[in-house]
Amino acid sequence: MAHNFSHTDAASRPGAGHPEGPKETIDRFLDAIWMERGLSENTLGAYRADLLALTQRLSERSVELVAAKKSDVLDYISWRVEGGAKPRSTARQLSSFRRFYRYLLREGTISEDPTAHIAMPKIGRALPQSLTEEEVDALLGAPNVSEPLGHRDRAMLELLYATGVRVSELINLKLSQMNLNQGVLRIVGKGDRERLIPLGDEAQDWLREFIDGPRVEILLERQSEYLFPTRRGDRMTRQAFWHIIKRYAKKAGVGKKLSPHTVRHAFATHLLNNGADLRVVQLLLGHSDVSTTQIYTHVARERMKDLHARHHPRG
Repeated sequence: MAHNFSHTDAASRPGAGHPEGPKETIDRFLDAIWMERGLSENTLGAYRADLLALTQRLSERSVELVAAKKSDVLDYISWRVEGGAKPRSTARQLSSFRRFYRYLLREGTISEDPTAHIAMPKIGRALPQSLTEEEVDALLGAPNVSEPLGHRDRAMLELLYATGVRVSELINLKLSQMNLNQGVLRIVGKGDRERLIPLGDEAQDWLREFIDGPRVEILLERQSEYLFPTRRGDRMTRQAFWHIIKRYAKKAGVGKKLSPHTVRHAFATHLLNNGADLRVVQLLLGHSDVSTTQIYTHVARERMKDLHARHHPRG
């Protein structure tokens, strides 16, 4: 893969005639983590943007990027928060900084990591806005199922809500991953971890209908391994599906600000509201680490309080 993140050369390395500037240090860091982890251009771009923003703020205080202390990083974070930064984006920036300074520490460029004792902001409260069960019903009912593409969209939305899969997993689904006899999907998620997800009866019915009729009409003699092909017979892009959801939300009168994850969050929240265990939700969402599912604990906690109030004699 062509990697265009490096603009460094031997001359700009430390000790090679002149000191390295912050941009070169950032380039060197990006090269190193790209080599180590094979990260995507988007991820590397986000790291770069975070580190350049920090560099800019530090330079206003006449502090070098490599000389930053804990107080300098905290100053940057509090400045961002005062400017309205959300806990989630602050946490993302902090993890960029942490990775950068750990790299410098490993390389021997610095002797102390300024981010070592900075606590991650609590993001439990920043739960993405979820849809009510009525809103989900309205969204699912929005496509015109008398048209092949409308039927495809309905099947996609039904599957998304029934399983809570990620949008990237949904558009990449292949026929071979679905077993309608057993009513399960086999999903290979992040880090090549495989999980089996049960399909509800409703989603199964929509999928059966779709595969037997509208899918054949969409493909018109072409072959595709993808479960939800486009008119051209290839797989849908994330952006295209995202436009579809926004269009149907508007049609359904759902005024909330949606994100590609909204239906996934609704899936998790509604499961918990109806008594599912947090661990089960974790498995279904494909979170390897329960802390990722932790954003839903407050949903589960509210439900427990409600149950306690209703069923305990002194509630």
